[in-house]
This record gives sequence, C-alpha cells and structure tokens, in this order.
Amino acid sequence: MRIEQQGPWLSATFEQPQRCLSWAVHRPGFVVAERVLWRQVRNEDLHPQLDAVAWLAAELQARGDAAAIGLLTSRTVACFETARARVAGVECEVLLTLGLSNAVRAAAPRAPAAWQAGTINLLAQLSQPLSDTALIEAVSIASEARTAALLDEPWEGVDGDGPITGTGTDCVVIAAAPGEGERYAGLHTAVGQALAQAVYAATRRAARRWLDEFAAAFAARG
Repeated sequence: MRIEQQGPWLSATFEQPQRCLSWAVHRPGFVVAERVLWRQVRNEDLHPQLDAVAWLAAELQARGDAAAIGLLTSRTVACFETARARVAGVECEVLLTLGLSNAVRAAAPRAPAAWQAGTINLLAQLSQPLSDTALIEAVSIASEARTAALLDEPWEGVDGDGPITGTGTDCVVIAAAPGEGERYAGLHTAVGQALAQAVYAATRRAARRWLDEFAAAFAARG
C-alpha cells in the first residue's frame, strides 16, 4: 500500500481494489475499495452530538474520495505506525493510529467514564485472498492481537479497573487481495499468524509512544 499524510488526512492506497471488511464510519461492512482514509479532528469537534457519518461523508465527497473507506481520529495523524510480517509466503502490512484517552477494559465492573475522543484505528492488508468467513475471522484475530499488545503495556487507564483492552470506539479494517479466498484465517494459519504479528508490533509501538506523551497527564487528573 502507498501511505501518504498531508494536513488532517492520512491515506492508504492499494495497487488494486481490495475486498475489505470493517465497521468504519464511512463505507462499513463488506466492500471493495482502493483507498482507506483517516480524517483527524480536534477533541472538541469530535463529540457525541456530532453526526459523524454525514460529516465525514461530506468531507470525503469534497476531496473526491466518496468511494474510499473513511475513519475518524483525534490522534495526530502524523503519529501513525506501520508494521509488516511474512509467514509461509503470506504477507501482512498494518497502518495504525492510536489514542487512549477513551481507553476501557472489557467487562470492567463499572460503566466506563464519560465519553472522550480517542480511538485505535487499524488497517491490515493481506496478500492472500480471503473468503467472507476468513475476513470475519481476520477481524477477530486483529482485535485479539491489538488487545494482547495493550495488555503488555499494563496501563490501567483513567478508570483504574485493570489493564486496558481497547477503547470505546476502536475500528478494524481488513483488506485482502481479490480472488478465490482462503476459507479460514485463524492463528493456526499463515494468514492469522502474519496478521497477528503485524498488528501486535504496530499497536505495541503506538501504545508506548502515546503513553510516553500522555499517561502522566492522565494520572495527574486522577
């Protein structure tokens, strides 16, 4: 993928259209796309009352990218991380932005704190074509690897309920080469192993970078 960052935009452009699965703000679900874009916003702009779907659609339309998959983040998009992994001929490339001001722990004993902007948005591109079933499984593997990386940076977030497992607004985009697809993408497959390794590496570096910048400030608030 070709990665470009300019102003509030971060983009990943594929050499050919990819079969993608995500719950992105713009063009979620099973879609074919040539590009994935992140739009950076200020924390004060990205609030619960914002109609994020309509706003981002208009922004993408204005730049001629209505057919792209669109993501929103309050993290500075220049702080993106990448990682690559190759297992038994299967390659995975990950592009990720990470902010943890909205960090939570799944199944925590109390409700999360008031909503704040901050999220982990990750794109993983696989060289191996995947069936719909394998794309669904790949989303699970990517989410698992992201959480493993966060647990290895044992920060308890703003609520102090134990090591965080993600944020309240994370998004995963899986992109796979077109063609006849692999049936499964679990951790016993080369696809799953390459995916997990790349996601883990990118998340771990991004988390360490964010914590170095902001963890002390959040601790002081508490």
